[in-house]
Amino acid sequence: MGGNTMEIAREKLIDMFRTMVRIRTFEERVSREFAAGKIPGFVHLYIGEEATATGACANLRPDDYITSTHRGHGHLIAKGGRTDLMMAELFGRKTGYCKGKGGSMHIADADIGILGANGIVGGGITIAGGAALSAQMGETDRVVICFLGDGASNRGTFHEAVNLAACWNLPVVYLIENNLYAEKTHISDTSRVTNLADRASAYGIPDVTVDGNDVIAVYEAVGEAIARAKRGEGPTLVECKTYRWHGHYEGDPQTYKPDDEVKEWKKKDPIPAFRTRLIEMGVLTEEDAVEIEKEIDDEIEKAVQFAEESPFPSPEETLEDVFV
Repeated sequence: MGGNTMEIAREKLIDMFRTMVRIRTFEERVSREFAAGKIPGFVHLYIGEEATATGACANLRPDDYITSTHRGHGHLIAKGGRTDLMMAELFGRKTGYCKGKGGSMHIADADIGILGANGIVGGGITIAGGAALSAQMGETDRVVICFLGDGASNRGTFHEAVNLAACWNLPVVYLIENNLYAEKTHISDTSRVTNLADRASAYGIPDVTVDGNDVIAVYEAVGEAIARAKRGEGPTLVECKTYRWHGHYEGDPQTYKPDDEVKEWKKKDPIPAFRTRLIEMGVLTEEDAVEIEKEIDDEIEKAVQFAEESPFPSPEETLEDVFV
């Protein structure tokens, strides 16, 4: 695991471990509840990628912004989203973030800078530019992290948004989560470059490619990009190489993935690697880690209970909140 963890405050390290465990536990429970038929629609799980969202968002303040993707639960939790309100939204209950009308791909909480998950591939890229422009025009030191996948980096909106952000020196970090697959298509079939961050040279902005399963490497790389943005020096393109353990969506049989590839990536599980590192450093004890894991288990159990006990929206509410 890269980076100098000794320079990071102990509480920050523990908080990052707690966040990674929270994301994993939430997603594993969602997988089970979806399989049991309790969650309508589609869900796209973040299991295996926890270090990327955690390391990136650990640099942010509550009033900084993120834009997310269709695979956004990890981003939302890392930015401070409440697991009970998220679970209620997935269950379609009116106590959820979007009153049960948005579901997995449309959770938002502007009060803590979550400008929304997005069912459209690359849909958050231009939104991030607008948020960054608002921060610049308002003369604040807010910054935006724009999460996108390797597939979204091939869309025209990516080129347009990054190019304009570079021209205007907007305070935005474009973070590509390269998990090798755009739905079911391997990255080698859609890109001739090995490191997608190399595309930054076309826009005259810095780039960095890091191990997306190394939470410290992500934290430090994104931290440098954020510091640059806050100095008024414009955007950075960060690529985090990681892997999603589950299919594109729950129920996807993943026949397009070689078994050996899946096994190799599971050996790189970011959570036990970070857990072991913190114990070796003396930041955590084995007992501390077990206690944190138990606390998170209890939290997610309560989130499911909250969701199940919450009412569905009434038919009369169908047209409410549609227009502003």
